[in-house]
Amino acid sequence: MKDFIDDEHDGIEESWRQQYGRTLKFYRFFSSAVLFTTDPKAIHHFLSNTHIYQKSEATQFSLGQIVGPGIIVVEGDVHKQQRKIMDPAFGALQVKNLTEIFVDKSIQLRDIWAAQAAKSNNGVARVEALSWLSKVTLDIIGLAGFNYNIDALGAEEGAAPNELAEAFEAIFATETGPGFSLARFLQLRFPILRNIPLKRDNNKKKRDKTIVEAQATMMRIGRRLLADTKREIAETGFETNTGTASGRARDLLTLLVRANTSKDLPATQRLSDEDVIAQVPTFLVAGHESPSTALTWTLFALAQNTTAQARLRDELFGVPTDRPSMDELNELPYLDSVVRETLRLYPPVRETTRIALTNDVVPLGTPVTDTNGMVHESLHVRKGEPIIISIIAMNCDEEIWGPDAMQFRPERWDAPPPGASAIPGVWGHMLTFLGGPRSCIGFRFALVEMKALIFTLVRSFEFELAVPIAEMGQKGTALVQRRPIVLTERAAGNQLPLLVRPVAR
Repeated sequence: MKDFIDDEHDGIEESWRQQYGRTLKFYRFFSSAVLFTTDPKAIHHFLSNTHIYQKSEATQFSLGQIVGPGIIVVEGDVHKQQRKIMDPAFGALQVKNLTEIFVDKSIQLRDIWAAQAAKSNNGVARVEALSWLSKVTLDIIGLAGFNYNIDALGAEEGAAPNELAEAFEAIFATETGPGFSLARFLQLRFPILRNIPLKRDNNKKKRDKTIVEAQATMMRIGRRLLADTKREIAETGFETNTGTASGRARDLLTLLVRANTSKDLPATQRLSDEDVIAQVPTFLVAGHESPSTALTWTLFALAQNTTAQARLRDELFGVPTDRPSMDELNELPYLDSVVRETLRLYPPVRETTRIALTNDVVPLGTPVTDTNGMVHESLHVRKGEPIIISIIAMNCDEEIWGPDAMQFRPERWDAPPPGASAIPGVWGHMLTFLGGPRSCIGFRFALVEMKALIFTLVRSFEFELAVPIAEMGQKGTALVQRRPIVLTERAAGNQLPLLVRPVAR
């Protein structure tokens, strides 16, 4: 497995660290110096000082093409305002109330796979796990996000395509389909070129038209969902901290609207309707793409590590119900270790970039020696200088995690290395959910969702790869995510073919 991991990560970040140390500057196409670091102290500085270090205009434009002006994209005071209103919806109690949705959808997927296995000649189903996990997480965020029944799982069984699901998939098909295009790169780099038709980009008009139409569909549905939410809140008289945890009272959009209309919130601090609606595609992306990617890598890792898979299954069998609560899921130590190890080794987003808005001095935990032999305990960063924060490099740093840092070994979480405590992440002694004011707002949601699905699926099936490991690789997406591919079937795009065998109990 280590050879595969080394190949998929290209080993470039670790080779840089070994050759140059934790911090270095390099030059790249159309850029001045770029700072790359795995120094925890420096990364803490970048993530904490969001008034100095923000996403580049090109990154904001690219993300905005997919999700619009939601909390993932906006910066500065606008982000602070959105975050303040949205934070309560993602608290532990709120996620606890959503666990039933996670479990119900997990069981629906379990039953679909079980039916496929029952129909096969040998009792084993071959499933394309990535597409199924994408469907189930899309269904979950539809219900948990805004009480909207996308029913992507049902559509596989012949149901009519869902309008919102079609719009969402249309955007991602256009954003992830084409490979590198110099024309598109230049448009990202230089805003003045974005409205100039580039002759060689023959698909640009079609792609732009598809995106505009899909975004219009999302906004139209978002307005309807917001209107329905406001009406139901008015009819039930729910206050911010009252009401039941059933039906619409528990979905994220309702919690957001209730917080936004709280009597304790000054009118000047409230979000506009357009700001609230902008969170609909944001919920879809954040609650669908990253969890499905992480879950896919979980099954990939467990399919190769039969010992870990069996140990996990034994632990799950100890739970006397197939509908666990959030507390019951969180009380399973090996399940927690498997989730931690997956998110450490396979962070859905591998890196994030920032641009310095002003000159700054960055403290270092590990001094660097420049080409003149001078030792520096801090670095001077110039206004406009790009910074790469490599999540995968931090999570797999051999100085912290040891020589087996690139191996899937859940047992390491029985006694995490001391150096991991210095990683400035919001959760789990890793950088997967980032840290500081722009840490992932939905990390609790993602963790419980992952645990519910892993619990249900691993408790019910044994997994193995349907193709030799030598044929497996990875391919990136527009969101800096890497997903499995079969190297001999590149035209099929991202996929994870698995053999699924029902467990006899």
